[in-house]
Amino acid sequence: MPEGARSETSLASHRLEDIRAFLNQNLVESDALVEKLLICLLADGHVLVEGPPGLAKTRAAKLLASKLDLSFSRIQCTPDLMPADITGTSIWRPDSGVFEFIPGPIFHSLLLVDEINRAPPKVQSALLEAMAERQATVAGETRILPEPFMTIATQNPIEHEGTFPLPEAQLDRFMLQVKIDLPDEIAERQILDLVDQEIINEPSKIIDPVSKDEIFAARIESRRVYLSPAIKDYIVRLVTAPRNKTTQTDLSLKIEHPASPRGTLALAAAAKARAYINGRDFVLPDDISALAVDVLSHRTILSWRALSDGDTAREIIAAYLERVPLT
Repeated sequence: MPEGARSETSLASHRLEDIRAFLNQNLVESDALVEKLLICLLADGHVLVEGPPGLAKTRAAKLLASKLDLSFSRIQCTPDLMPADITGTSIWRPDSGVFEFIPGPIFHSLLLVDEINRAPPKVQSALLEAMAERQATVAGETRILPEPFMTIATQNPIEHEGTFPLPEAQLDRFMLQVKIDLPDEIAERQILDLVDQEIINEPSKIIDPVSKDEIFAARIESRRVYLSPAIKDYIVRLVTAPRNKTTQTDLSLKIEHPASPRGTLALAAAAKARAYINGRDFVLPDDISALAVDVLSHRTILSWRALSDGDTAREIIAAYLERVPLT
């Protein structure tokens, strides 16, 4: 057992390792994506996965759903989508003489929202209520969503026609924004081999999915992961550094609006979950550096000058990581 590992590995931890191994076996070079999906599952957060078409974003979400004993639904966003298409609606039952509510796909524990930036503002507003408040308001009546509730949204960065950029308030509700790039030649060949084998061989049956109780147990254990005062101080220094215009001037002047305290809380929770997934009962600085860009970049709004210079929020947060001291 590695130094710093938990002395007694729980059943819930073993089951998460099963999920991780299964996903890595059925996805190519997606270790980081798999880890961050599990982090959001553990930390009760939502994840936005951004990348060009064909990079198995939807496949990853479906594979995760297949190993969880949770209800799963998928929404394919289009510009003509209406809020009722995702929240559901009430219909008149002539036989009983009453209106009956027919729940929409949002009333599932694991929700895949494909191409979320193609959903119009009213739909994004309904999604924001679900993600932030864990509820949906239909015809003036508020209905509670199931627990756990996790949104996995995908976004295509190269398509702009018929899209609606996500408002800052909605971006802020995603714990992580994960960006994935096109594979190299070696990974491309591995993808070809994987798909070829799936065509030839029958898919293996998915048995013994992880139950809701096991997920809740793992969440409780991950929240108990130790976050030392030194690590807390480091998180706070990192998140608040862009707010101070008198230090790191070359970077701070590129930022119009830095991350709010929600970024601090999200980074701490995600770091605990990452430590737990990797068999530790305490957070290391490496956990912070591995997650800071995904946690803070989509919460950071750049100035017009930075955008005109071709800077990105991810690059600037990475620069802060190099400059903000650990102690």
